Amino acid sequence: MNKEVMIGTWAWGSGYNGSKMVFGKSYDETTLRETFKKATESGFIKWDTAAVYGMGSCERLLGGFINGREDIFLSTKYFPNKKYKAGSLVKSFNESMERLNLKSADLFWLHAPNNIEKNLSEAIPLMRDGRIKSIGISNVSMENIKTAESYLEKNGLKLGAVQNHFSLLRNDQQPIIDYCNSKGIQYYAYMVLEQGALAGRYNSMNHFPTFSMRNFQFPKSKFKKIEGLLGTMKNIADKYGIDQSQIPILWAIEKGAIPIVGITKPSYAEKLSAALEVTLSDEEISKLTDEAKKTGIRQQGSWEPQ
Repeated sequence: MNKEVMIGTWAWGSGYNGSKMVFGKSYDETTLRETFKKATESGFIKWDTAAVYGMGSCERLLGGFINGREDIFLSTKYFPNKKYKAGSLVKSFNESMERLNLKSADLFWLHAPNNIEKNLSEAIPLMRDGRIKSIGISNVSMENIKTAESYLEKNGLKLGAVQNHFSLLRNDQQPIIDYCNSKGIQYYAYMVLEQGALAGRYNSMNHFPTFSMRNFQFPKSKFKKIEGLLGTMKNIADKYGIDQSQIPILWAIEKGAIPIVGITKPSYAEKLSAALEVTLSDEEISKLTDEAKKTGIRQQGSWEPQ
């Protein structure tokens, strides 16, 4: 397995902005523990979470599963308010580390591009003493990236990563991806499966749970528009003997991104592991891109600034 992915845990947490509210279903701790075990056994050691996922409940769960393991690469985030408040980033970082039962984060993010320089100024001491090993920014524009780069460089530090929404239905990130890769900045793509809309398990007849954020973001009418794309995905998946849900992940990898893949069952880890042995052809990448363009959809989360 030589293709890089990160495992996302947004669907794990309970409560506000957690699994039930966002995805319309909840997952029991036993299943998630088994999922973590199967994933790490399969070689997936990079894990992504955030303070706002279930308002801390996701970090607490993941921290319990990690249980001090030193081989796990941990990524978590601070969501800054629009109005800067001194000390908030440090406070959020310390609370995250307490929930995760860790002393340091391999990758720590500004979850939104609010007051980038002021918030980075708080992160710098944490970077210098090793508590933050790498810093990233999420939901950002090219201008935001260059602002962060410049500020960090003035302080003798480097921007480590960018995490933006990128998928077959949000394919406007290529200039940023190419820029990041040219500068040694890792580009992580979230929502590559559009919260399950591109997983192949849902369609216009069997769509998302009614009372969920993802149903609001991707209603039944949109599923009708992606039928052609889903059909193309299935044909390619059948050719390689892999699950249809893995095709958008492989597409994102070929575009130069590191996909963040949410998994909630052990079987999903097995499907991902099998798929990463496959490399899509240039013709298949182009066909998928063309079919996605035909849908006329540019998917955007309600929290995204642009």
